[in-house]
Amino acid sequence: MIDICDGRWRSLPRESHQKDHTQVGMAILWKRLLLMPAALKQKHRQRAFALNLFTRLSTRSLKRSLTLSLAISIWLIGTSACHQLPLSPLPAAESPQKTVTILGQFSSEDQAKFEQTFIPFEQETGIDVIYESANNFNTLLRMRIAAFNTPDLVALPQPGLMADLVAEGLLVPLTEVMETQSLRSSYSDAWLDLGTVDDVPYGLWVRASVKSLVWYRPTAFEAKGYDIPRTWQELIALSDKIVADGGTPWCIGLESGAASGWPATDWIEDILLRTAGPETYSQWINHQLPFNSPPVLKAFNEFGKILRSPKYVSGGAAQVSKTAYGESSLGIFNSPPDCYLHRQGSFISSFFPADKISRVDYDVFLLPDIDPTFGTPLLVAGDAIAMFNKTPESQALMQYLVTPVPHEIWAGLGGFISPQQQVPLSAYPNLVTQNTAQILADADVIRFDGSDLMPSEVGTASFWTGMIKFANGKSAEAVTQEIDQSWPQ
Repeated sequence: MIDICDGRWRSLPRESHQKDHTQVGMAILWKRLLLMPAALKQKHRQRAFALNLFTRLSTRSLKRSLTLSLAISIWLIGTSACHQLPLSPLPAAESPQKTVTILGQFSSEDQAKFEQTFIPFEQETGIDVIYESANNFNTLLRMRIAAFNTPDLVALPQPGLMADLVAEGLLVPLTEVMETQSLRSSYSDAWLDLGTVDDVPYGLWVRASVKSLVWYRPTAFEAKGYDIPRTWQELIALSDKIVADGGTPWCIGLESGAASGWPATDWIEDILLRTAGPETYSQWINHQLPFNSPPVLKAFNEFGKILRSPKYVSGGAAQVSKTAYGESSLGIFNSPPDCYLHRQGSFISSFFPADKISRVDYDVFLLPDIDPTFGTPLLVAGDAIAMFNKTPESQALMQYLVTPVPHEIWAGLGGFISPQQQVPLSAYPNLVTQNTAQILADADVIRFDGSDLMPSEVGTASFWTGMIKFANGKSAEAVTQEIDQSWPQ
């Protein structure tokens, strides 16, 4: 459905194509190594081209990569001295397959679902979308940038990183790729603002995570006669009632490998939004408000009332830092329940057993307000696609991603919420996900995950580790002071 000659989204004949990236890449590599265009004379451009081609193929096969690496090394030595390699040209190869490369953090199930969203695009255009997953995403991205080997597109989980790349002059504005009206018809102002830097849109949001949710088991609530709390006071009262009945209110898990501690940062952010409001929250994430200021300390202490209260948390406060965040959600399903409440983002349902039924075995409610003045701001996270290399193929893919089509495909696969406002609720596979999508659509105030907006020295380092220290008994004053001191000058 994309005519890549003019970049417009319209119907084209279907074409079948094979995803044999290695054979195509080998043909391109050897043809270009042996028939190097005369125009490619500058040494840094020659090296950048070789590195780019090698990196794209290196993940396909280690054996092939070693062979290619040797060939490229010989060629680089030759071009460094401005010599032509004494090789005879091969017969003309077929035209290289049109591709778009994407680098991101989606892996395992998420990667499989993400790649399925490209199927209609690939079938209609013949363009091959090559996605590369990176666990060490930030490190690899910086290496690729330094090697002049950027992917065509990148899936960014942090608006702060997007702003850094824009400041370095590396990203292409969306206004060069599509009409502004396409963006405005597809996204609310809140999501457009999150993808905008200096009044210019750069990020196209493909996935949202609604974080201000509390998960519970309806059948367990019904058996005990518990009601859904509408205020923070009612939430605490419910927690006390569960303890009095011999149960444990909460399951909390903070273990996440090198990222351990991040689930607790979400608690702090949600509570701060509800006790101090969105404006104070914005000042905090920009360090206009010190990390150890009174509003932040209040949020820590409010969370501490749950985390550190005797009998409130399954396993006790000391155990939460050792409990994997995904596994901690499963406590609501046991009989009797290990816990009755679990605060976590919309994505956590992907950890639930396949036989569990929505609205029977699990459901959600919005984390209640604390100060009615500020209501219930919605804490979110997400992933945005941004463009490094503007090509007809990458432009065509971006114009596809702004439509509801890929979002509806991913929504139907489960464990996903789309920020694209044209996606109907019927696209989601169950009532709980539909309810979550409606919560996102109805939110008056949306704020992005604070740790994702802070400098990496804080947001993905001292804040995470600080929450582990807080869970293990260190005072809020000491933890917040340490975090504040880690803020880069």
